[in-house]
Amino acid sequence: MDRGQSQGKRKRAEEESIEGASTSSFISLEATTVDSDQYDVFLSFRGLDTRYSFTDCLYHSLLEAGTVPFGVFRDDNSISIGKKFGSKILDAITQSKISIPIISENYASSKWCLRELTHIMERKKSTSHIVLPVFYKVTPSDVRHLTGNFGNAFHLSREHFDEKDIHEGEQALRDVSNLHGWESEKVANRYFLNFSFFFWFYK
Repeated sequence: MDRGQSQGKRKRAEEESIEGASTSSFISLEATTVDSDQYDVFLSFRGLDTRYSFTDCLYHSLLEAGTVPFGVFRDDNSISIGKKFGSKILDAITQSKISIPIISENYASSKWCLRELTHIMERKKSTSHIVLPVFYKVTPSDVRHLTGNFGNAFHLSREHFDEKDIHEGEQALRDVSNLHGWESEKVANRYFLNFSFFFWFYK
């Protein structure tokens, strides 16, 4: 395979990794009145796994929670990948009060999700940023040790990551796995999800 074919293959692999990642671009805050420079909640998720199911349900539940709607930052695929993309994501995390990383089976196969999680955990360590992880159809143990289907997805994709993303991503995954979070496999009813997050925010 010549150099051009190799580069083309690598680019396609990166694009496939990007597609379905949270790529969390700015959204219109439906029916919210919050300051556009600050958000209550940042959702980090792998679109391939949860965009049109769990994440969508959670997103609308948060918008409708309480008497004052939450300002929620979620992917709408409107920002092209590149430097602008990266700066928008980091700014949104910095401006948010709470981050909810939705850790699903293919989450760690996206370098963009890992970069989001790395920044989220760095914010938690240096500020009062609140992190409420959701372990969606994965266990904290698999996230911590990179085992099971979760670990397989990461290992199959890591050849497309640079060493910095791998090192920082692995550390962020270990850190988030040690937090108290919501495990979907332990709750059979999705309506409990709404109650759980409402309780967490208002307790």
